[in-house]
Amino acid sequence: MKTYSVKAGEIQHDWFVVDARDQVLGRLATRVASVLRGKHKPTFSPHLDVGDYVVVVNARDVRLTGRKAEQKEYFRHSGYMGGERMIPFETMIKKHPERVIERAVKGMLPKNALGRQMAQKLKVYAGAEHPHTAQRPQPLDV
Repeated sequence: MKTYSVKAGEIQHDWFVVDARDQVLGRLATRVASVLRGKHKPTFSPHLDVGDYVVVVNARDVRLTGRKAEQKEYFRHSGYMGGERMIPFETMIKKHPERVIERAVKGMLPKNALGRQMAQKLKVYAGAEHPHTAQRPQPLDV
């Protein structure tokens, strides 16, 4: 019996929609990252982008457990000495709720060109509306 390897031309990308309302951030991000990579498919190949598109709505209503909402901080650096910036979770979720989910999911994807390609298939929206109804996304249970 031979092992089947999917070819790049045979890959079909589906669309899924996830409602992030009252979902725990980490658990949501692991499920979304798994679908973006394609690990839910029997034709999964680690060297190909076989994953699906994921649309996340209601990003501003995602939650954290314990005291993480008060303690979690996002780090960025300007590149200059002393140029580090720490942004609290509460500020980030108010100003840019999409970035919270994007950063959580991107940290779970491979750190290479293939991971960046997979991250582009993630579409995150703060509210309940999204412009991807023409793709007829299926609901994804988390």
